Amino acid sequence: MTGMLASVNSLDEAEQVLGAQVDIIDLKQPEQGALGALETGLVRQIVAAIDGRCPVSATIGDLPMQPALVFDAVRAMADTGVDYVKIGFFPGGDWPGTLAKLGALTGQHDLIAVLFADTQPDLSIIASLKNAGFKGVMLDTMDKQKGSLTQVMNTTTIGRFSEQAKVQQLLCGLAGSLRLPDIANLMPYRPDYLGFRGALCRLHDRTAALDMQAIVRIKQAIIDAA
Repeated sequence: MTGMLASVNSLDEAEQVLGAQVDIIDLKQPEQGALGALETGLVRQIVAAIDGRCPVSATIGDLPMQPALVFDAVRAMADTGVDYVKIGFFPGGDWPGTLAKLGALTGQHDLIAVLFADTQPDLSIIASLKNAGFKGVMLDTMDKQKGSLTQVMNTTTIGRFSEQAKVQQLLCGLAGSLRLPDIANLMPYRPDYLGFRGALCRLHDRTAALDMQAIVRIKQAIIDAA
């Protein structure tokens, strides 16, 4: 069954999407990039308020792939009590070294790697994620101006990503400026989660306030397409 991930940037927004019975609440700051991070104190406050009523994930920010830098950010975010920590695998940097460093945390925390479709990621990294102890992998977009996931990556590659994630027994998420029509197109790949931010906001502006009617429509569309 495919669930709905809703990205929020405050306790008020978290409570709103919780009321719509989303399947995972994702904490990020859209104004600070593709995976902009919230301050750890705020994350801790939101986790305490949600109090186990819904799984919570959080991003660590748009950080370069420097092992020590990423490790420290992941450890700090994991200490807030979130269920999942999301790490963007941005182009360049030391991917193997970062994976090796994070292996020290995967035994205690559930880590989710985020690959960016508009950077043409090497999908062979998925097997390495499993070997490093990661819990899951998501496909997202880095440049939100280029369009949705289905506009920047062909369906064959999206299907290959989903299949490789399942072969490795990793949680599989699809996101990236997704809108209502994308749901029917992506459901055949049987992702564990479809992730949304802009489509849940007024005027599809990912930095704007949430639109409860839009949240309910997205949730219902996922249920109907299952």
